[in-house]
Amino acid sequence: MHQTSSRLLRMTEDERPFTRDFKDLFSTLMVSLPLTTHRVRFQRVEHTFTAEEAITNLGSLKFSQSNRMPDPKDPSRIVTTTTTTTFSMAREMARSVCTRFAEARFCEAVDQKSDFGSKSSVWQLTPKGMHVLSRFCQRNGINQRHINDVLASPRNTMSLVILERDVETDKLVRDRATVEVLFRRFAGQDGPNIKSNVSVSDSDSVNEYQTGTVGVKVAEKRRVGARTYEDTFTGKAAVDWLMDCATVVDRRETYEICIWFIDHGFIIPINNPATETPASQASSVNGQYAGGAKFQPSKTAYYEFTVKGRKTAGWIPSPPSSISDDPAARIQPGQSRDSNGNRMALIIRDPALRLLFREFLRDTHCEENLSFHLEVSEFLRQNDAAQASVANANQGNAKLEIIRETLASAYSLYNAFLAPGSPCELNIDHSLRNALASRMTRAVGDDKSMVASLKEVANLFQRAQNSVFKLMASDSVPKFVRDPKYATMLKERNFDHVLSSTLANTSIS
Repeated sequence: MHQTSSRLLRMTEDERPFTRDFKDLFSTLMVSLPLTTHRVRFQRVEHTFTAEEAITNLGSLKFSQSNRMPDPKDPSRIVTTTTTTTFSMAREMARSVCTRFAEARFCEAVDQKSDFGSKSSVWQLTPKGMHVLSRFCQRNGINQRHINDVLASPRNTMSLVILERDVETDKLVRDRATVEVLFRRFAGQDGPNIKSNVSVSDSDSVNEYQTGTVGVKVAEKRRVGARTYEDTFTGKAAVDWLMDCATVVDRRETYEICIWFIDHGFIIPINNPATETPASQASSVNGQYAGGAKFQPSKTAYYEFTVKGRKTAGWIPSPPSSISDDPAARIQPGQSRDSNGNRMALIIRDPALRLLFREFLRDTHCEENLSFHLEVSEFLRQNDAAQASVANANQGNAKLEIIRETLASAYSLYNAFLAPGSPCELNIDHSLRNALASRMTRAVGDDKSMVASLKEVANLFQRAQNSVFKLMASDSVPKFVRDPKYATMLKERNFDHVLSSTLANTSIS
């Protein structure tokens, strides 16, 4: 069985590529490249590629996912399901996209001086790029030798902060609790990342952060005017940390996040640089001009942590705070009143808790459960839109294309999480697994049956999602709330009190 889809790089309203699409395009390109050894001056560098290779491959890029499994009707027969996704673009556009990959810190020139204007320039993945590629390969079941060699490299050390985004607009989620969790990682949960040498903390190195587990580089003491300040950092250091250690692909978002930190009173500027940010960097973000009075992303703009910021970072004790004031975080009427089930529902709805819970699952090697739950939610929203298009008789071929795209998404999800031997194979009921295998290996048929098949697939995926939800609630949630690493943060955010309040509100309603 073969499914084909053609992908476009979706753009946001402020002309920024959708983060998920952008990361997938980069990873697809890396899979297509040989990533061999190249000589740079007198040094041989492994797992590298040239600018010409990258630009040429982006011109006509194909990515195929294949999954082999026994035919449910005849176990002696092997059925192969293949989904092919294609990207194509003009050469100058390919060069521009490659430049954006470098700006997103996915890759860097080996000599740190070249750009994609030089055909012979040699490039390598950054730790951030390796992390992005690793998650893509895990999700899509890619097991190619040259990719495995890259991911086994000692440079693959990054643990990115996975930022929550609105699935429709790709805008960052910015409720107070989510900003607090991000700020804690930015500041350094184990205390400031002090560099006694100020010049070291202000380094111009493209890739300063190798793991993402320490905070922004901080100068222990810095003299500004007639006063000496402790634990300060530069605007440039803040931008570098966010670009290197979080799922940010556009510098404008780093300015936006730093403005949030200032608005919440976590950091304050301690000087006013004489030079303004270049107009090319002073792009508008949500109506706020980065590089204006609020935040300067330069080496000469200095910031210090406020008392509130130090408390939020966990460096000094702080009083409990609410997890989220977002009504979406409330338990919905009719939902199970099991305490762990309600905790799980609250985690799913609250971006700050999702960020913490994802880190916990990553540490316990079962992050795929949460990833599957969230990706199925996105697929079901996509399915609802596709089914709505069926009712619109005026859409014609466009309607069928939407159905095909949605089915292609279903096969990607199935091959990543549910097919026998898949890289992130989930623990679900045997009868449900068989039902999924039977449906996914059955021929789709004509256009009319394709619509019916999508409805069947969506129903089976929703059942699988419910099964995984119950597994996380019964197994992972109790361990999460007891883990000393997260128990303190949950206590500070008054987790159980918020849970009780949402249950009470549900009872009243």
